[in-house]
Amino acid sequence: MESIAACNWPVKRSSEDPLGGGDDAQVDQMAVGRQWLAALPQPSAILSMREDDDIFVVEANAAFMESFRSHNLSQIMERGAVGWCDRIKAFVQSDRSCESFEMRRDGTLGPEYFMCTIGRLPTEGAPLILFTAIDRTSDRTIEKNLRRELLSDGLTALPNRTGFGEEIDDRLSNTVWPDNAQFGIIAIDLSRFSRVNESLGPMAGDELLITVAKRLKSSLRQGDVLARIGGNDFAIFARLNNGLSDALHIVQRIREALSSPIRLSELQIRVDCAIGCALSIDLKDDPDDIVRKAQAAVKIAKRSGKVEIYRNGVLKEAQRRFSIESRLREALAHGGLTLAYQPLIHLQTGEITGFEALARWHDPELGHVAPVEFIAVAEESGLITSLGRWAAYEAAQALSRWDVRYGQPLPVGVNVNLSPIQMARDDVASMFEEALRYSGIAGSRLTAELTESAIIADPDKARKLLFALKDLQMPIAMDDFGTGFSNLASLHSLPIDILKIDRSFVSSMAEDHDKAVIVRTILSLAESLNLKVTAEGIETQELALALQQMGCWQGQGYYFARPMSEADAFDYWRARWNFETV
Repeated sequence: MESIAACNWPVKRSSEDPLGGGDDAQVDQMAVGRQWLAALPQPSAILSMREDDDIFVVEANAAFMESFRSHNLSQIMERGAVGWCDRIKAFVQSDRSCESFEMRRDGTLGPEYFMCTIGRLPTEGAPLILFTAIDRTSDRTIEKNLRRELLSDGLTALPNRTGFGEEIDDRLSNTVWPDNAQFGIIAIDLSRFSRVNESLGPMAGDELLITVAKRLKSSLRQGDVLARIGGNDFAIFARLNNGLSDALHIVQRIREALSSPIRLSELQIRVDCAIGCALSIDLKDDPDDIVRKAQAAVKIAKRSGKVEIYRNGVLKEAQRRFSIESRLREALAHGGLTLAYQPLIHLQTGEITGFEALARWHDPELGHVAPVEFIAVAEESGLITSLGRWAAYEAAQALSRWDVRYGQPLPVGVNVNLSPIQMARDDVASMFEEALRYSGIAGSRLTAELTESAIIADPDKARKLLFALKDLQMPIAMDDFGTGFSNLASLHSLPIDILKIDRSFVSSMAEDHDKAVIVRTILSLAESLNLKVTAEGIETQELALALQQMGCWQGQGYYFARPMSEADAFDYWRARWNFETV
């Protein structure tokens, strides 16, 4: 088949020109067609096909001729002539009425693109095809620039999360990989980055990110891909010919690159980071899945301070935490949680002195969720503030409802636990003031339980909070005493009323002499500081008697009762109170 270029694109009419013959009506019709063609602003032509399948131009408008003379169309058609002619031929032989396709040429200033449309003209005899070509070069350039912006991070010029995925797909599809090769994702989280933003400002934070990106890039091998996948999160796609050893070698290079301090303004900033790795089993693994696993590993690394390699099950744990967070948010909004109440028993008299309020959650989808699980998720997600406020209000309202049932204030109180994160983020004193005011109960009946770690985290803020709670007449208990970092100075200077000995010491002190010594020491310390002591984890009569003989003031545990509902707790107190007063 003779090509279009070889035909030299004849535009003159000839005896075989389909527009040149026919009756007067057809001539008039084609004259109108020529006028219509000339009126089109885009390069357009009417094409026909000879019996030998050669394609030629019957008529063309001025825009087409100008573009052809400037070589834009002539070069692009010459280079793709055979394929283009085949497309025209296939179109003529089909029953389609129109078709569009794109042609490309490499111009002096870069690629040029033409969007071409061919359509069938209604005529008898030789088929006539209307051809239009619209220059889409500027549109494609804009699309390319927009795509680059969508796929890259504007600050560091690295691929963003979406661009990272496309780079990985490109490497996996267009690279020759040796047998048994793997790929790995190394996730990097900059520690204390928020402090830089807070203390030096966002411009210093941006400068830090740019410098870190340059250093990380210097640690890459050929074929590795570095991306910024979050605010202060980076990730590296690495080809691993030697499995984990290659990944650890890259980690070492990262540490070396970030080992020297970075100068910001007049300060020298040392960059610390948490690093997590995830390795593929084979090249068919989903890259997005490996990235998620690396991010799950880096979360563990933030807690451990070590490089973490993803273990099976970690991602499932992360997914469960996400499900718990989502369902917990809904439960808090729609009253899906309840409080259980575990009695506090005066060990010398056997009286019920109060109850500890404990959050419980049974979700329709997740079933029973352990407090240790959903409270950890609440602290991580920030829901602990809502959870803590709900518990304080609900505990105070429960006391108020018990008073109504009894006809007068019950001689018992309720202990409410405080999370260190809630203490740091919430106005806890205002929360308790509202809880007491809404319920109408005295502050002396609501005890705040906090851990040693909450005081250590921010001593000044903890001190102000504790004195604010004492202004509300609230007792304060230090929970899990003996497991943290308290010292005598803090116990002496802070307005603490009660020490709660952790169950890890109490439950095994009968068999473990050292644990018994620790319990005796805490009781002696409390007596010298004029503090009361509550022992947790009393599960046998033997433990209860031993602690009674040691002079312990109060105890709780399964030996006395398990946590129970609000109604059962009131009935338990009334039955025991009636028995004791008989």
